[in-house]
Amino acid sequence: MDLLSNISIADIFGYMASVFIVMAFFFSDITKIRIINAIGCVCFVIYASMIDAWPVLIPNAILFLVQFYYITFKKGK
Repeated sequence: MDLLSNISIADIFGYMASVFIVMAFFFSDITKIRIINAIGCVCFVIYASMIDAWPVLIPNAILFLVQFYYITFKKGK
């Protein structure tokens, strides 16, 4: 249990982000891939903001916006 007591909230978001990004590779439906990837991007943005990691935050924020655009405006096209 000592291992879990040393994990911060930021670490939890970082691990969740990694899991979502990897999970997206297991799907063939592009909409599911984009949704899961977008969730991972949001988790990475939260993680990066908590640890003040701009090189992680900026690309993931941009990727989230790209995924959001395709999910909402290009759905089914």
